[in-house]
Parts: sequence; C-alpha cells; structure tokens
Amino acid sequence: MYYSIVSDLSIQWIKDYYNSSPGYEISEIHRNYQIMFEFKHVIMVMTKTFLLRTEDIYMNRKLPIGIQGFEKLISDNFLYVDKTKYIYELVHNNVPYFLCRPRRFGKSLLLSAMKAYWMGKKELFEGLAIERLEKDNPDAWKSYPVFYFDFNGADYQQEGALEEALNIQLNRWEADYNCKQTSSTLSGRFQNLLISAKRETGLNSVILVDEYDKPLLDVIDNENLHDHNKSVFKGFFSTLKSFDEYIQFTFITGVSKFHKVSIFSDLNHLNDISLNETFAGLCGITDKELNEYFPAEIEALATHHQISVEECLHTLKKQYDGYHFYPNSEGVYNPYSLLNAFYTKDFGTYWFETGTPTFLIKKLRNSQFDVRKFSNKTIYASESTLKDYTGDMTDPIPLLYQTGYLTISEFDSKRRRYTLCFPNEEVKYGFLESLIPSYVPKATAGNGLDIFTLDDYIENGETDNIRDVFTALFAGITYTTENDPFEHYFQAVIYLVFTLLGKLVQCEMHTYTGRIDCRVQTSDYIYLFEFKRDESAKAALDQINSKEYALPFTADNRTLFKIGVSFDSERRKLSGWEVEK
Repeated sequence: MYYSIVSDLSIQWIKDYYNSSPGYEISEIHRNYQIMFEFKHVIMVMTKTFLLRTEDIYMNRKLPIGIQGFEKLISDNFLYVDKTKYIYELVHNNVPYFLCRPRRFGKSLLLSAMKAYWMGKKELFEGLAIERLEKDNPDAWKSYPVFYFDFNGADYQQEGALEEALNIQLNRWEADYNCKQTSSTLSGRFQNLLISAKRETGLNSVILVDEYDKPLLDVIDNENLHDHNKSVFKGFFSTLKSFDEYIQFTFITGVSKFHKVSIFSDLNHLNDISLNETFAGLCGITDKELNEYFPAEIEALATHHQISVEECLHTLKKQYDGYHFYPNSEGVYNPYSLLNAFYTKDFGTYWFETGTPTFLIKKLRNSQFDVRKFSNKTIYASESTLKDYTGDMTDPIPLLYQTGYLTISEFDSKRRRYTLCFPNEEVKYGFLESLIPSYVPKATAGNGLDIFTLDDYIENGETDNIRDVFTALFAGITYTTENDPFEHYFQAVIYLVFTLLGKLVQCEMHTYTGRIDCRVQTSDYIYLFEFKRDESAKAALDQINSKEYALPFTADNRTLFKIGVSFDSERRKLSGWEVEK
C-alpha cells in the first residue's frame, strides 16, 4: 500500500510538470510517459523491498523475557529499552544508593548493566544514551573491581544457607585478587578483599547487591531463622560503612526495605531513591518507551485480536500499566507482563504466575483487613510507611506496596498523605483470586462454587442456582471466633465474589449508604442486590423498593430482579433470600 502511494505521487508530479510545460511533441511525451512507468516500477520494487526487510527485522526481534544479564542481552541482539541515562546520573554521584521495586521489574538487569559499565565494557553500550553522555569524559570506561552479590536463586530455608551463599562468592573473588583468607569471619574476609582489590588494581571497588532481602523474605514465617539472617547481614554489610575509603560506588536493590536491618541503620547516608521523582521511570516501561520501542509488537497484537491499535493500547494500559513510584508521576508498565503479552499475543496474567507469597495472604487475613478498602480508595499511608518495613508489623500495607500489589493513586501534599490502590487489572483480579481460597476453601470449580459457574447462572437468570451458590459459599466459611468474627468474613466474601464477577459482567459494588449494595447487569438481565446481616431478607427487599433503586431502569427492556439477602451471624450462614421480579 505504501509503495503504491509513493509511486503514484511520483507519477502525478511528473504529469503535472509536463502539462504545465508547453512545446513538447506528442511522441516525446509518450516516450517520457514510458520512462515514467518504468520509473514507477523501480520505485515500487525498491519501496516494497525496503518495507519487507523492515517488517522482517521487526518480526524477528528477540524479546528479553527472563533475560537478566545485560551482556547476554546485548550480545545476543535482544531488544533493550535504553535506561542508561539513569545509570549515567547515578554513577556520577558517588553516594551509596538503595532502590526498592517489585519483583520482575528489571532490577537485576539494571544492576547487570551497571556491572558492565563499571567493568569498562564500552562496546556493549554502543548507540545507547550513556555512550553519548560519556563522549568527552577521559575517566570513563575504566575497569573497576566489581563485587556483585546476587541473592536470587538460592534457597534460604535452612540455617547456614545465607553464610554459604556469601562464602561461595567470596571464595571466587579472593582467587581473582590474590587475597589470602587471614580472617575467620565473613565480614573480615570482605574487608581484606576490598584492600586486596585496591592493591591489585589501584582502584576502589564497586559493590552491587541484588535482591538483598530474599534471604529475609524466604524465612519471614520462621522467626528464629529470620533473626539469624538479619544478624548475618548486620555483621557482613557493616563493612560498607567502615571501609568507605575503599569503595567507589554502592547500589543495593530489593523488594522491601527492612529498616531494622543494619544495612540501613548503620548506613545512615544510604540514598533511598525508591520514592524519588527523578528515578520514577528507572524500572518498568513508560508510555513513551512503549510507543518508541514496541510499535511492531503493538500492531501484531492488535492484528491478532482484530482490534485497532488504539484499542490495543487501551487494553495494555488497563491490564499492565498504573504503577506510580512518585506522586503524580508518569505511570509505568510491568515489563515482565508486557513482554509476555507481546510474545504470546495474549492479554494474559503473567506476573501472578510467578507466585504470590503465602505469608502475605496470611498476614492480610490475620490482621482482619477490610478488603473492601482495595476498591474505595481509603487505604492511606505516610512516606515512612511506604519506605520501611520492620518484618514484625501487623500492618500489611507497607509490604503490599513494596511488593507491587498496591501503588500510589493520590497524594495530599498538605497532610503528606498517600492514597494507595491496585495498579491495574492484572494485579487486582489476580490478587483477589488468590484471596478467595483463604476465606472460602471450598470455592472451587469441582463443586460448582467458582466464579465462572456463578456467571453462567447470572447470564441465564437462574436466581435459585445463584442462591444455592451463595448458600454453599457461606456454609464453607471456616469457624469464626471473637478474634476473627463472622462480620469480617461476611464483608470479605461478598466483596471478593462480586468484584471478581465484575471481570466477566458489568458489576458495581457500593460500600456507603444511600446506594444499592450491588448491581449486576448482563445483556438480558439486571440484578439489584441488598444484603442485611441479622435482619430479614424481606427488610432488604423493602429497602430496594422504598429507596426506588430500580427507578433508573424503568424504560429498560431487560428482565430486572430485586433480591434481598440476609445472613445470620450467630449461625454463620445465609438465612434468607427474597426475589421480586
């Protein structure tokens, strides 16, 4: 199409030229028209070849799914979203940094790129922003000793696993820098290593720590081992403070920030950029980067689903965008989910497939957290809450934010108050689905108590079957006590069921007075639900009528059901169900 337009425009231009130039013989015009048509053919062939080659390049691009090594990514021609302008700014301010970001957000790739920079591997940065920025810097691309502590991959469930991981890394580096083991402690060996590296190279060392908190999060349910691993960190990383004269640059990443760990309390000059406007886009993919680096993938995804590019972008934003790491900053997409969506050509759930920590679900339930807050924007936090996590707090909010299940929605600058919410639909529905088994273990497809079965009944107007599902769901609730009351379960299960249902049909939940509790709409039916606890179902139905909740649907041709539902707290069950058509 494009080459045809180009060649036709060329022909039209030549025609206009001859028509405006008198004195040409007819034979000369015919001869020149023949040249024109030959020229059109050449233009068509050249343009088509160019477009086909361009398409071939785009379609054969390698998406770096699961690639965490920068050198491998560049050497094997994987697509790289250039973040090196941030690296340039960081490495030219010789202060120790800490960055907290959710898992699968590109932290390991970021540190790997920093490692390549500090090792002087200039060839890997050809054409990237940092190559231009370092153009006139005579001190750039020196090869510094780099100590990259990678805590990914290992299992820290056994006592001594953390010490063994550190020992393995120290053994390798001690051999590299002719460092003899004159100390019996890990921290002493680390100190000797820094001295030896300076003696061997004449340069200070670069310390990169990837996912420092994994040995702590892995054992968060084991108090003794958790405290033990914190103690190991306290001894080992105190070296970063006492041997500062041997260190050129330090960068530490993690999912959470345990502020009671010595790595932070001792390093009071550690620059935490987790909530810094300048580096809000350091990890993740912005809208600008999405459109700049992935136009072919966007078009291929849109074509596969037979939707427009605009519709495709809207779905991608709704599904994977929405992370904000500074108030009113540009949102960023989850890179892991985005790349997988392009690779599979499906708007699936990918981040959740990597696992939701069971301790997080347990902490949420044990704290009797009101899950309705996830949707009504009443989860508030201070800056210190977002930045620090003690590990022994009963409040689940800091960890929910730091692990990526919540993000910044609004900021009240006067009160310095942050409002948090789900970043996108992938996280929203994935997280709530993971909560359901904790509240209602029997809600499985095998016994017909799943959301899809309930949706079928709603789509077909089967109110008796809908009632039976709710009756069975509440009968399956585990025994409740004064410390874990039925009211909490009642509210949580209603919210979870209808919010998850909203993924399949139009469903609105309201948690304040003056509005119907729940309204569900399909192509053929409208359901108005009012729920009462320790009151009759008739009272609930009467409220629907007295408040005229059905008034907006007077002219609607769909079948409307008014449903009053009552629950008995003492007996912990659905006790009444009244339907008016």
